[in-house]
Amino acid sequence: MSEAPPELAALRARMAELNDLGQIHSLMFWDQNTMMPPRGAAARADHSSTLELISHGRLTDPEVGRLLDTLAPWAAGEDPDSEAVRLLAVVRRDHEKAVRVPAALAAEMSHADALGQQAWQEARAASDFSHFRDALARHVELRHRYVECFEPAAHPYDILLDDFEPGLTTEELRPLFETLRDELVDLVAAAATNDAQARNHGAFSGPFEADDQRRAVMVVLEAVGFDPDGWRLDPAPHPFAQSLGPQDVRITTRYDLHDFGVAHFSALHEFGHGLYEAGIAPELARSPLGAPVSLGVHESQSRLWENLIGRSRPFCGWVLPILREQLGPALGTIDAEGLYRAVNSVQRSPIRVDADETTYNLHIILRFELELALIEGTLAVDDLPAAWNEGMHRLLGVEVPDDALGVLQDVHWGAGLFGYFPTYTLGNLIAAQLWTRLQADLPEIEAQIGRGELAPLRDWLGEHIHRHGRKFPPRELLHRVTGDTLRPEPFLAYLRAKLADVAP
Repeated sequence: MSEAPPELAALRARMAELNDLGQIHSLMFWDQNTMMPPRGAAARADHSSTLELISHGRLTDPEVGRLLDTLAPWAAGEDPDSEAVRLLAVVRRDHEKAVRVPAALAAEMSHADALGQQAWQEARAASDFSHFRDALARHVELRHRYVECFEPAAHPYDILLDDFEPGLTTEELRPLFETLRDELVDLVAAAATNDAQARNHGAFSGPFEADDQRRAVMVVLEAVGFDPDGWRLDPAPHPFAQSLGPQDVRITTRYDLHDFGVAHFSALHEFGHGLYEAGIAPELARSPLGAPVSLGVHESQSRLWENLIGRSRPFCGWVLPILREQLGPALGTIDAEGLYRAVNSVQRSPIRVDADETTYNLHIILRFELELALIEGTLAVDDLPAAWNEGMHRLLGVEVPDDALGVLQDVHWGAGLFGYFPTYTLGNLIAAQLWTRLQADLPEIEAQIGRGELAPLRDWLGEHIHRHGRKFPPRELLHRVTGDTLRPEPFLAYLRAKLADVAP
């Protein structure tokens, strides 16, 4: 390895500043969704717009391009897997995408995202799509303008998808989702019950006071790896995780007085996200490499903790005494085997975040279909609620009672996040493939989980996934860890085996 030229240090310094600006933006997002009073939305939109203008200007500065071009000959003679060479590849990708987007458009999008989140919150509270309609139409218009900034792709949705899952295309996604859809519709038809009012077969129906739920959630989280000196937990209308640095991880959950499962599984899900961000190698901090490589890989970590671990038989056996101690008689008399069967029951429900593993991806497939139609222009914004309700009936056999439980249930469109939803299903597929490899590497993993010994699991994930950040593109990372490409078969095999295990 030759001595690094001074331009590399100059580029790192610029990227460190850009990273700090991004973390400030993350802090504003966290505040808006946890602490900010509703009337703060207009000012927050201005803050976001200004910050985006500054960040966009830093990333598109011609000096960044000059530094990259100057460093290219040096990098050609270095180890292609070195941190410096991988850094240059990531910065070039980010820079070349950003320079295509006018600064004014980037600022408009950020402004609209902040206003859209507030409009969504108000519309959801009123269960009235009309309060959100104009904000959504604005988002769709801006995404069309954004797509037009790039060379024409095979499908305009590819441009949006690439922001969250680099390199993935609509052409690849469609057949994958079609395979899942056909298999899952049949599995749901064979296994589902129609009692959507008793999620998890009523195992967590309570009632449970919010303070009791928080205590129970915190005991479980601290046992699996939540660090109270570097993490915090807050309530939010729609659970999410946000990292402001390796030692500042913010996760949220939601408390339903008549379903502790909402808080329990949401907290495990967001813990998986937080653990990923906290586990990125310290030397990558304040660098473009010091972030999760894609939303699909990010979701694989949250879905792994929520489902493959959190809904497993050994975890249910370990966690039940903890929950019983914290929640008392309200938990009832269920035993560990009963809890395992309950939390793996298949139930048709209108709510994605409450869905079981079998129905969950059908919720995502619906959102993918609707996003494609909005971007293609074959679905008008005004017709979205009706299209949503039709899709829920067609895919899941569910009648949608109102907008809050239907088209308004997710924050993503309020925040302008088009192209995001497919990554949830990608996360499920990747999680199943990682689990297969993890079990081979750690043959005692189920027994360890049953004893509450989660350190070996965290260490494996940290070594194979977390520490790399964005160093390896998602496809490369998956192949390095599993020796495989993205496929639905391991997930479907895992699902069929579990359904057979819990069948009466």
